[in-house]
Amino acid sequence: MTEEQRQAHAFRNKLVDNLVADGTVRTQTVEHALRTVPRHQFAPEATLAQAYADEAVVTKVDQHGLAISSVSAPQVIAMMLELLDVHPGHRVLEIGSGGYNAALLRELVGDTGHVTTLDIDQDVVDRATQYLPAAGYPDVRVLRADGEYGAPDGAPYDRIIITVGAADIPPTWIHQLTPDGRLVVPLRLRNLTRAIAFDRRGDHLAGDGYGPCGFVPMQGAGEDREQLVLLAGREVGLRLDGGMHVNAPALRAALAHTGTDIWTGVTVGQQEPFDDLELHLSTTLPGFCRLAAQKSAFDSGLVNASWRTASPAVVDGDSFAYRMRPRPVGEDHTSYEFGVRGHGPRGVELAERFAEQIRTWNERQRGGPGARITAYPADTPDSHLPEGFVIDKPHTRVTISWP
Repeated sequence: MTEEQRQAHAFRNKLVDNLVADGTVRTQTVEHALRTVPRHQFAPEATLAQAYADEAVVTKVDQHGLAISSVSAPQVIAMMLELLDVHPGHRVLEIGSGGYNAALLRELVGDTGHVTTLDIDQDVVDRATQYLPAAGYPDVRVLRADGEYGAPDGAPYDRIIITVGAADIPPTWIHQLTPDGRLVVPLRLRNLTRAIAFDRRGDHLAGDGYGPCGFVPMQGAGEDREQLVLLAGREVGLRLDGGMHVNAPALRAALAHTGTDIWTGVTVGQQEPFDDLELHLSTTLPGFCRLAAQKSAFDSGLVNASWRTASPAVVDGDSFAYRMRPRPVGEDHTSYEFGVRGHGPRGVELAERFAEQIRTWNERQRGGPGARITAYPADTPDSHLPEGFVIDKPHTRVTISWP
């Protein structure tokens, strides 16, 4: 073993140790795959330390410098592989290639299984075609194709995993699954993406677990990108889903005036997850969207949002509100209180409405089993849908309900 191989081995095991310790990796099969596949060989542009950090490695950008292909963060990869529940002998289709995840899938299906990976981008396909054999996985089938249509010549598949951000679920993905197959897809739900495990149930999909994630958007026939409406130069913007429209001039004027802060009384621990809070907000607040801001906007005090790239927000006409950076509570600063800032003529009203939904989540959903998510064909009548919040998309009707 060379010195580089020893270093890579040490980096890889430390990364997996951390993923096991934090509960992301739960099964021995996923752990073994992550300890076996040399991630650095699929990201030669990164140093060994970068290749084995729990961060995405960007491998291609567009003309604006935005990432359009990457080796996803290990935490997200591991979470989705656990959701996928692959077994030896399975036939697996991966939509959104690059090579590394396909190699992990190849380890999971074993010698009796088969993996097909595809991408619409020839550069990405070329990388996978080069790196998979070099890493010891020459029998993974690599295709250039539009992921919207899957890979019908290899169907049906026991498992299909989508590793690009999807705005919808095309019928081809369902039709190419076995009757008891499973699909894992990073699906955008009202400006919020969750990697959802769906089990095929006849003509519809029943959710069985999900987790937060972020991916570069799908290209090709299924492309449907978020809008970014700028409110203060390029420093602050609102990320909007689908056909959502806002009064941008009025919102710019609202941001130019000092906002009103409302604190909720709801606190969280320093390391306590609260992913379902945003999913709850997206299903209860009309006008839900996300606020994105540059570091300069924080430094100047223009905004005080909870996250730089995607703070939960709500818009109504000439006013908007967003979740602020939580403030520390107590002398030890081990817990933090949620707050909301409102801007515009009805900013206070929106902030109070927002704060009330945070309190509702705290009382009813916090610490619970999570939401139930299903996906039905677009022509399914309301009477055949389960009760819950409905998101209508071109191909599917997604329902989200809480116990």
